[in-house]
Amino acid sequence: MRYGCKKNRRTDGEKIQNMAEVRGVQIIYAPLKSILGYYTKYKRIQCIILNDNLPSPLQRFVCAHELGHSICHTNLNTQWLRKNTLVSTDRIEREASTFAVELLLPDDLVREYPEYPLERLGKIAGIPLDLCSLKKF
Repeated sequence: MRYGCKKNRRTDGEKIQNMAEVRGVQIIYAPLKSILGYYTKYKRIQCIILNDNLPSPLQRFVCAHELGHSICHTNLNTQWLRKNTLVSTDRIEREASTFAVELLLPDDLVREYPEYPLERLGKIAGIPLDLCSLKKF
C-alpha cells in the first residue's frame, strides 16, 4: 500500500468479491459511459453492474457501494450512480456509501495508523475524499 501503509490481510477487492459471491450477487463489467455502476435484482437474481472503464480504486469503491445496496436495500433497484451523484444526500445512497466506507476503511486499520489523517487513509483505500466524513468511530 502507498504512503508507507500496508495491509497484511486480503485485498479489498478480494473481500468485496467474496462477500458478493457468498451472497449470490453477480458482478458484471460493462461499458457504461458516464454511469459508474448500479445494483439490480430481477427474479431473485442480484447483480452489480460496474463500468469497466473506471480506475481500479474507484471501481472498488463503486462495487462496495453497490454491494451495500444489495445488503441494505435488497429489493430495491437503485438508480445509476454517476460522478455527480456519488456524494448524494438521498438516504439510500448515503447508507450504501457509508457501508462502502466502513468496508474499505475498517476501524482496525484506522487504529493501526493513528498518525495518518482519515482523509489520507481514505485516499489509500480508494474512498472519494468527500465521502471520508461518513466514517463512523
